[in-house]
Amino acid sequence: MYTHLLIATDGSVLAQEALEQGVALAKKLEAKVTIVTVTEAWHSVVVGDAAVGFPIDEYENANAILATQTLTKAQSVAIKAGLKSETVHVKDSYPADGIINTAEKLGCDLIVMASHGRRGLTRLLLGSQANNVVTHSTIPVLICR
Repeated sequence: MYTHLLIATDGSVLAQEALEQGVALAKKLEAKVTIVTVTEAWHSVVVGDAAVGFPIDEYENANAILATQTLTKAQSVAIKAGLKSETVHVKDSYPADGIINTAEKLGCDLIVMASHGRRGLTRLLLGSQANNVVTHSTIPVLICR
C-alpha cells in the first residue's frame, strides 16, 4: 500500500498528534518515514513611511533553531516507535508548497499532516495550509485532527 510517508510538522500540539498517528501507521505498514518542517521567508512590513522588520539574520537563525528543535523532537517519536526516519527542513517556502515539493522530490506516496480546522474569518485571514496541500497535491493526503 504506502511505502514512504511524509509527515509534516510545525511543532504544535495538533501537529504532534498527527505525527504520532503517522508514525503508528508507518509502523503497521512497515513504511519509510520522512518528517518535514517548513519555515517561511523573511518579510518586512511597510506602513506609510515606516518599515517594520525583524533583522533577517536573527530571523533565519531563530528559524534554524526552531526547525532543529521541532525535527529532533519529532524524530524521537519515530525512534521510540522503533522506526528510522529522515528529517527535512525546507527554508523560505510557504508551508503547503514546501510539503508538496518535498513529497514529490522524495517519492513519497502519502502525506500526513494536521489541520487546525479553522473556519470563517480566521481561515480567510490565516489561510489553511492543510487545505492547500489537499487541493494541490497529486499525492494522497491524510489529514489528522
